Amino acid sequence: MNEAGPRLLFPALRPLYASLEPLSWPIVRCGCGLILAVHGWGKISRGAEAMAPAFVKMGYEHPIALVYLLILVEFFGGIAIAAGLFTRFFAAAVTIEMAVITFVHYLPNGFSWLNRGYEFTLLWGVVALAIWIRGGGPYSLDRRIGVEL
Repeated sequence: MNEAGPRLLFPALRPLYASLEPLSWPIVRCGCGLILAVHGWGKISRGAEAMAPAFVKMGYEHPIALVYLLILVEFFGGIAIAAGLFTRFFAAAVTIEMAVITFVHYLPNGFSWLNRGYEFTLLWGVVALAIWIRGGGPYSLDRRIGVEL
């Protein structure tokens, strides 16, 4: 196998790809983190008390505490993942959240998100798992401060 990677159909693009490659991980991290933060913001803007009945209906006994935990993981964790701060901790929390949602709530509905299936939560769980494994990467606050969890 060629160490330089596969032969490019358009070799003139190699310098462009080489210059953009270091940005690939921050793009993944920021995309995941910011989408999670927006999702968490929905819980903040509605309020824990307004969200609680939906969680009671799903069978959770302490819904307000759960909503605050989800706000921590989604909103603050999403911002932290995007910035690359405590990246592995928050990515692990998101991975666990998505596993619970996938296997407890959506698995019986099948794969398709159109039928409230697990497609979307499985995707985000796998992305969070990859971030958990890799960490913040070279362009992260974790790397800047020199400490990772």
